[in-house]
Amino acid sequence: MGCAASLVQAGDLHVSAAASLTNAFQEIAQTYEARHAGAKVLLNFGASGALLQQMAKGAPVDVFASADMETMDMAEKQKLVAAGERRDFVRNSLVVIVPRDSKLAVARLQDLGQPAVQKLAIGNPASVPAGRYTRHALEAAKMWTGIEAKAIHTQNVRQALDYVARGEVDAGFVYGTDAALMKDKVKLAFDVPLDVAISYPIARTAGAANPAEARSFIDFVLSPAGQAVLAKYGFQKP
Repeated sequence: MGCAASLVQAGDLHVSAAASLTNAFQEIAQTYEARHAGAKVLLNFGASGALLQQMAKGAPVDVFASADMETMDMAEKQKLVAAGERRDFVRNSLVVIVPRDSKLAVARLQDLGQPAVQKLAIGNPASVPAGRYTRHALEAAKMWTGIEAKAIHTQNVRQALDYVARGEVDAGFVYGTDAALMKDKVKLAFDVPLDVAISYPIARTAGAANPAEARSFIDFVLSPAGQAVLAKYGFQKP
């Protein structure tokens, strides 16, 4: 009995987080481990919708951070997240990027309709929040139907970034924080107008094996030290 208890005590903390949080959360996890003796943070990144599916199938998750409210709402509805546990911790922006050497003239959504733009990297709206925000913006501009024909759907926002960086598409929709990571390979074309805030919620899961550690990690993400790391990667205050 004592052995099992000590295993949980020094237990690994499983954190599932949206792909756009990769770099910031890697640094946050390192800092957290350095400040909490014996803590081990195991990070799992992907599209928020895919992470939700993994949780629903029983994957071990103590903390869940999604890139949108909708996915966290679904997690709550499925009782995968402890009620009343969620906290908004950062905001982001949606942008259009093109390859660094692109000669395309794109400065607004309407420019993506031109024949010169043949392939657009867009996160799959069914599972990728960035894709849902993209569809929302294009529908508001009455452009979704025309643009959808050019869409190359990606599994997460980082894949969209990679496609643009490698020049495999003419442009792509990513978060402002993603665009800032590859300034040598991509350039910002314009900010996408949105009438909804891109808010990221974080929550301890209902099935957390280490609930105290999960709460401690979330507190750290929301602390000035955690927020400073997120700000360094371009995230905005909640």
